[in-house]
Amino acid sequence: MTALADPTEAAERAARPAAARIPLCVPEIAGAESRYVQDCLASGWVSSVGGYVTRFERDFAARLGAGHAVATVNGTAALHAALLVAGVEPGDEVLLPSFTFIAPANAVRYAGARPVLVDAEPATWQIDPALVETFLARHCEPAGGALRNRASGRRVGALLPVHVLGHPADLDPLIELARKYHLPLIEDAAESLGATYRGRPAGRFGRLACFSFNGNKVMTTGGGGMIVTDDPALAARTRYLTTTAKDDPREGVHGAVGYNYRLTNLQAAMGCAQLERLDTLLAAKRRIAATYKAALQDLPGVTVMPEAPWAGSAFWLYSILVDETAAACDSRALRARLEAAGIESRCFWQPLHLSPAHAGAQCLGGAVAERLYRRLLSLPCSCGLSAADQDRVVAAVREALGA
Repeated sequence: MTALADPTEAAERAARPAAARIPLCVPEIAGAESRYVQDCLASGWVSSVGGYVTRFERDFAARLGAGHAVATVNGTAALHAALLVAGVEPGDEVLLPSFTFIAPANAVRYAGARPVLVDAEPATWQIDPALVETFLARHCEPAGGALRNRASGRRVGALLPVHVLGHPADLDPLIELARKYHLPLIEDAAESLGATYRGRPAGRFGRLACFSFNGNKVMTTGGGGMIVTDDPALAARTRYLTTTAKDDPREGVHGAVGYNYRLTNLQAAMGCAQLERLDTLLAAKRRIAATYKAALQDLPGVTVMPEAPWAGSAFWLYSILVDETAAACDSRALRARLEAAGIESRCFWQPLHLSPAHAGAQCLGGAVAERLYRRLLSLPCSCGLSAADQDRVVAAVREALGA
């Protein structure tokens, strides 16, 4: 016989508010953003020129210790422009990781070039320098004044390492390969603002580096990107191409096919305010990462987010690996259980060598990227994530995994 529920208890339960949904990663707007944006509105300077654009570029370059910074409408536009000014031409090949978001491969295609996709190395989840070296040394040859892929006959135009999830790639061997084979190295630092490699900021090692300020990044302008370089000629060419290649703005003369890639003054105003709080935002990311590591590293089948001895990760999206052979459930089942508990999580993007959008691209390896894709799950890590909400996430993960 089923016992009747206590009507008082049932009423109390019904009156309790449902636990708020915990998002994956949302911006932290808590500084001078509103004041600076209102200043733009009052002045009328809201489009792609204005004092905040100049200030944002200046302050961002100073933050990184770079000679020049050029703001763009988003990180993909920054990558496209950087490839062009670095000398990548239609028909070239560009080496980049398969285990990354699709944007860098798309930018290569925008330039008329072809991506050559490189597997990840398992310890840090970043592009594997050993595979890059093997490809350049054994599968390429000098011909016609350029290094060419023997299999395709195409010129190798650039190396494009991506600092995935906020952790830097191992740059020293890649820099050496770029020097040896006379290839421009362009850093995709879209996910790694605030990360360091051997004590220096990510984005300070290539001829150019690109950043993103999408809404879920460590700091945001709502949308936006930045190209940094120490080369004044590259900076000038970048600024020229990203402002529709104007030779004579008064007469409307354009000397090349340019791009309307400039950031708006409104977005730059927000960027100035966010940049002022960057150290606080990065400290929050590291605190959240440390809490997750301490709380989850004992779970069977779980690998917590790595940080190499030579790296300082920005921990952009805090992620774990769930080994389906050793854990109580796999990453997709864990995601579903967290979703049922009102907690947003996200699996990684499909490796690019499996993407229909880049079918036919040459891939060096791929098994590590596929394994990481199958196992990786990103957990809530907004800079404003409260301790109580993080405790709730931890408890839900541990319960789902049988701990």
